Amino acid sequence: MTATTPGRVRQAAQVTLLVVLVLVTAVLPLLLTGEQSGGRTLDPADTSLNGSGALARLLEAHGVEVVRVETPGAAVAAAGPQTLLLVTEASFLNRDAARRIAEAPGDRLVAGAVPHLDVLASGVRRQGLVRARSRAPQCALREAMRAGDAYTGGTSFTGPPGATGCYPADDGHALVRYTADGHTVTVLGDASFMTNLRLAEDGNAALALNLAGARPKLVWLAEPDDPDEAGDPGAGADGQARSLGDLIPGGVRWAVLQLIVAVALAALWRGRRLGPVVVERLPVVVRAAETVEGRGRLYRSRRARDRAALALRAAAADRLAPRLGLPRTATAEEVAVAAAARTGRDPEPVLALLCGPPPGDDTALVALAAHLDTLERQVRDS
Repeated sequence: MTATTPGRVRQAAQVTLLVVLVLVTAVLPLLLTGEQSGGRTLDPADTSLNGSGALARLLEAHGVEVVRVETPGAAVAAAGPQTLLLVTEASFLNRDAARRIAEAPGDRLVAGAVPHLDVLASGVRRQGLVRARSRAPQCALREAMRAGDAYTGGTSFTGPPGATGCYPADDGHALVRYTADGHTVTVLGDASFMTNLRLAEDGNAALALNLAGARPKLVWLAEPDDPDEAGDPGAGADGQARSLGDLIPGGVRWAVLQLIVAVALAALWRGRRLGPVVVERLPVVVRAAETVEGRGRLYRSRRARDRAALALRAAAADRLAPRLGLPRTATAEEVAVAAAARTGRDPEPVLALLCGPPPGDDTALVALAAHLDTLERQVRDS
């Protein structure tokens, strides 16, 4: 009883360690890659505090068709002369995607920390970062005047000549609107007033409805599940072709890694240490020549000249094939033709030698073996 106690304790400790390692391997990736509880920022399908599901429902209640898209291609396809393309917090966009959006028909509303502003809103310049707070419009823009005070800021801008600026912030404005090439472009330094958290404050809801509901159809570009999908299909964010590994979701990689670790730990736990190789002494050592002689006597006793001839011819063909540059799967006829061409002999006798009928007696069998040996020697020396 006491002799087995240390072994049981050691085995229990190994099992406990294995369970702890498996749990750590399973939980750690979830902690590292788990999504934030706040949801997707400014997503019309998100009902969390950071989402914009409430604004989307208000727009639909006012007769505005809200179309949620995740890629520039889908946004351009859905846009038209009577549509408004809304781009919010689009940090996933590359420059080529921004150029495609800028060339889309219809008006454009750019809100929040959007990159490539020189492409999406040509002529608008960033002045600096400002604190987001409740601000008065102080402009003649009808949408802002009707809304009144709103939670704006983030970034201040200056617009091109003829542009309208609202909600003053430092040396610029938090809202800039101008018209170019028949398209109305509106730029906002902060889009948090469109979120579910801020929508009910001040005139945020009115400003959001006035700006986003200016057209019968609103195309809302939201952040995709895979940021690489923001570019062209089959391309990454840098425009380069995506490999097969890039197409595999990150969760699958973590699952495969966990599986590898679990299998390795199970192998270490269940594995047994192999001892030295044991050489077993054979009871009888039979020479190869004796084996051949024994088989020959067996064939002779059974008068199996056909099987003996077949074995001799097959062995000769197997040895001749690599010398003639033929594969191991070459037929006896192919070997015979190649051997005749190599040695300069007439193909008919060589074909009869390798593919002919079985010998009629033991003398003919011995002569067949001698002729095969001569053919092999001639091929070897040629």
